[in-house]
Amino acid sequence: MGCGGKQSESGLFSSGIPLGTIDKKLEEASGLVASASNPGYFWTHNDSGDDARVYLINTEANVVMTCTLSNARNRDWEDITLGPGPEPGKNYLYVGDLGDNEARYAFKVIYRFEEPVLASDKVAITRFDTLFLQLSDGVRDAEALFIDPATAGLFVVSKREDSVRVYQIDRTWTSGDTITAPVKAKLPYINTVAANVSPDGKEVLLKTYDKIYYWKRTGSEAIPDLLKTKPVELTYRPESQGEAIAWDREGAGFYTLSESNRRGRANLIFYKRN
Repeated sequence: MGCGGKQSESGLFSSGIPLGTIDKKLEEASGLVASASNPGYFWTHNDSGDDARVYLINTEANVVMTCTLSNARNRDWEDITLGPGPEPGKNYLYVGDLGDNEARYAFKVIYRFEEPVLASDKVAITRFDTLFLQLSDGVRDAEALFIDPATAGLFVVSKREDSVRVYQIDRTWTSGDTITAPVKAKLPYINTVAANVSPDGKEVLLKTYDKIYYWKRTGSEAIPDLLKTKPVELTYRPESQGEAIAWDREGAGFYTLSESNRRGRANLIFYKRN
């Protein structure tokens, strides 16, 4: 079990600053990651109900490119992350079809493809890898997918338990594989909806609907071991349906994004490092 106590330290980052109102194409934005190949842009997607596609947005939250995965399915895409992959020196996007509100699906699906470069407003992704993932302790809902750039380790965090589970995915998988991910940690949080590791591998953010938790590596701790230690609880004003968090590529802070609702469209929000 992870440590239950949490240190509160609001001085690490400023209060959130809205940067732009999300494009109408992204009414149910459910994942966010800063682009490496397109500096200053972000990848995001909708959850269930949309086609199998990811969107590149600018800091005003406008869509500048839509990338559709040919012959793939968006059952309930819940998170996106970016990091190393099978070919050294290239950046890869990982999209997690993880959602399972009623715990009905034996397998989750993760798609992996080389990060596209902004060239036109619409792109078809015809080459991508597909992983079928089973969780070792049963069928669970999950919304958080993240990669450790220091080790290329890929992780999923469950959502609804009173102590959420952290699962680690074997790095040796290839397209078409079906694997079982073991539990590497249990954490005393609930409604975990997003997580992200900084590009330098030193800082970790984990988000629930109401809280954002922060960890910093002091050495080469494994991610599951780090997450078992006491986090810093950051100052955060909960969004209406905030399910996305992403580090800035240059370390200047982090961003959050939520689904829109009847009261209006959501904002891309920036929390600047102090």
